[in-house]
Amino acid sequence: MVSLIVGQKGKGKTKELLDKVNTDVKTVSGNIVYLDKDTAHMFELNNKIRLINVTDYDISGPDEFYGFVSGIISQNHDIQQMYFDSYIKISHHQDDMDITDNIEKLAALSEKYKVDMILSVGLERSKFPATLQANEKIAIKFL
Repeated sequence: MVSLIVGQKGKGKTKELLDKVNTDVKTVSGNIVYLDKDTAHMFELNNKIRLINVTDYDISGPDEFYGFVSGIISQNHDIQQMYFDSYIKISHHQDDMDITDNIEKLAALSEKYKVDMILSVGLERSKFPATLQANEKIAIKFL
């Protein structure tokens, strides 16, 4: 399952993501991975959560980001949840790029390998793709 937390900058997406991951770590039996643009939240995460600073890797676009996520999953079959903070930034989507294709590819990956993915997406509701809103496999919460 892919879940999106969507809102403009400053709406509390990261706080909600951190609260959710720190709550879920108490009940999840598998591993949890948290992808972020830096290590600023390292001390806010439970020590059982694997934090990956995506900027440490040479990722230059959404397709490379998808490959990166696939690689993480391929190396650890015990991953049950993945959290993506600042999805648009860490996946290197440009302002004019539509996120639909990459989110749908992540949803297929999530379903195939039974890894729940929770993403914070910095977009206004009016700019959020209608096709994603209609996709039954993607849960969306607007802030």
